[in-house]
Amino acid sequence: MKEKNKRIIMLIFLVFLIFTVSGKLLTGINDNNSSNSDSKSSKAQHTNNNHNYSENRGGINITTENYKEYYEAKGFCDYVVDGDTLDVSGLGRIRLVGIDTPEKGQLGFENSTDFVKSKCLGKTVYLDIDDAKNKDKYGRILAVVYVDGYNINQELLKRGYAQVLFIPPSEFDPYSWA
Repeated sequence: MKEKNKRIIMLIFLVFLIFTVSGKLLTGINDNNSSNSDSKSSKAQHTNNNHNYSENRGGINITTENYKEYYEAKGFCDYVVDGDTLDVSGLGRIRLVGIDTPEKGQLGFENSTDFVKSKCLGKTVYLDIDDAKNKDKYGRILAVVYVDGYNINQELLKRGYAQVLFIPPSEFDPYSWA
């Protein structure tokens, strides 16, 4: 009987350990610290291997530990609302600043939404939050979203899935992305 109890306790411990570790991997570290906006404007190249994030930005190596120098926040994208809105665990609802994608029922809605799902859903996203205006009238965080080396806002414009929507004040110039 004692051997059976030891096995049960060990099994419970292992299940607890698996859930604890996987939860930390999925949510990442969510901080809202400001960063150097001069550094953020340079182009990035990301690699995402087994949750060990690394980026080469003009000879600078960005890792999960020092990302705050270039981005204000990061988190796990667990839901995509549409082409310009997504949910990030620990941060809330994010509105991609400077762009507008079709709404549900409009032509192009599925294309833009599917593109954002393919790039963001289930991944760690890095946010450059608009310093001039952090939130919109609905309380969504206004940000440029980066995943795997891509400015998702810019990619939506380049691929024709979005249009420029510049609402001042904003630190970003979406016309330069098109």
